Amino acid sequence: MKGYWQRPESTAETIKDGWLCTGDMGFMHPDGFFQIVDRKKDMILVSGFNVYPNEIEDVLAMHPKVLESAALGLPDEKSGEVVQVFIVKKDPSLTEAEVIEHCRANLTAYKVPKKIQFRTDLPKTNVGKILRRELRDK
Repeated sequence: MKGYWQRPESTAETIKDGWLCTGDMGFMHPDGFFQIVDRKKDMILVSGFNVYPNEIEDVLAMHPKVLESAALGLPDEKSGEVVQVFIVKKDPSLTEAEVIEHCRANLTAYKVPKKIQFRTDLPKTNVGKILRRELRDK
């Protein structure tokens, strides 16, 4: 692509030395295949450690009482950011304590959410992708 229509600032941020910098983050498996794990702008930085929202959302998706979730970073004076999650319940009996217990059993301590917000729905694109940006802006 040559750039964004009538947005030279966005074009300069995204296209560098002829390369399209998507902001996707991933790694290469030993067999040579690549796996995208998240987007750089969505990464949460907790006390210098990288936390990928998709990892937290995958763990929450394993809980039988969680319908869907979104994770993002919340500014924090001590650690830079803490993990905040937004959850739509599959089962109305789901509690914050259950979420924390499940996360502690499946995540490293610094990745465990410090703030949990239950919602009836999450903002989505036309194709059903959760809009973390809208959650962050609110």
